[in-house]
Amino acid sequence: MHIIYNLLYILAGWRWGDWRNWKKYYPTILFLILCDLLHNFFAYNHPLWIYHENLFPQLLLNHTTISLLYLLFMYPVTILIYLKYFFRADKWRKRAFHYVLWVLIYIFSEFINLQVGLFSHHNGWEMWHSILFVMMMFILFPIHYKKPLLAWAISFLIIVLIVFKFDLYLYFK
Repeated sequence: MHIIYNLLYILAGWRWGDWRNWKKYYPTILFLILCDLLHNFFAYNHPLWIYHENLFPQLLLNHTTISLLYLLFMYPVTILIYLKYFFRADKWRKRAFHYVLWVLIYIFSEFINLQVGLFSHHNGWEMWHSILFVMMMFILFPIHYKKPLLAWAISFLIIVLIVFKFDLYLYFK
């Protein structure tokens, strides 16, 4: 099923992504990918969420392979579409609408995946954590695009908060 999700993102990216200007977005794409890799590193022995596969389990063997699929396809497309329309909006009301739309897309997808068993929360992580996380994530993308060091500083604080709130530091063995 995760393969189908990624194919849908690729189609959306082909239709709405700003491929002509991909080099402008490349640092923010890498920012998202690196942040997710850091999450997978810090939470490896104490995961906060886990991807599951039911349609292609012979291809997507575990959480790591599914996560890599998202890193390679869904995340770059998300940035190429989100930032294109975020910065083209001339009024803050349009930017706010675009922001809310993407937060809802991500949260709705997670909620559906939880219901059908493609995703599960663990070790104290709950849906409201995901809502806050996704809201912060989509705020950070335009910040990173304009002021990368500020976005990294904010991300560092978020990472420290998550590591200590969920006792991830106890599992760095």
